[in-house]
Amino acid sequence: MKLALRFLGALVALVVFVLGVYYFSGGVFSLFARDHSATQNEGVRIEPSSDIVQAARSQLGQTLRYDPSYQAITYPMGDVPLDRGVCTDVVIRALRDARDLDLQELIHEDMKRHFDAYPKKWGLSAPDSNIDHRRVPNIRRYLERMGYELPVSSRGADYLPGDIVSSDVLGRPHIMIVSDKKSFGGRPYVIHNIGAGTQEEDVLFYYPLTGHYRISQ
Repeated sequence: MKLALRFLGALVALVVFVLGVYYFSGGVFSLFARDHSATQNEGVRIEPSSDIVQAARSQLGQTLRYDPSYQAITYPMGDVPLDRGVCTDVVIRALRDARDLDLQELIHEDMKRHFDAYPKKWGLSAPDSNIDHRRVPNIRRYLERMGYELPVSSRGADYLPGDIVSSDVLGRPHIMIVSDKKSFGGRPYVIHNIGAGTQEEDVLFYYPLTGHYRISQ
């Protein structure tokens, strides 16, 4: 009887330990994500963009749906209803609120002057201000052209709050904003909309990263 009680006590202690690791490491995604360094860049002073993080975080509880439908919107500063959108809308709204940067106008004007520099994936022969800025490949190309691109790495310390990262989600492009919140292991969370509205989650390395950008203004 005593042996059974000792075994039961050890089993309970093990379960509590595992649940604690699960909780403090950010949930199920953290358990399966790769381990990444949480050390800071040495000798380099880089200011995190907390204003972008706060602007993205303000969308939590506001944008509740994922809606990829094409919609005619005003220009400039056009937007779909705040309660819906896609991953790019998180970035668009955050940059407008935090930096007064309107990707709709910026990308449209750049595409009018340099249309051939942008991806040709949608059969368009001219820019469309309703949708161009809401497409991940176009945002990536614009950020590259503006000199905001940084190397993609597997180190959590290389990603600062307010950075923009893109990934490949089962063959589809996705884009996210790096949060100032971190998992127990030091991985930055991201703020994004991958299907259930704007969420803040520990999934930075869950899908292969394809781009890393930092707005310097």
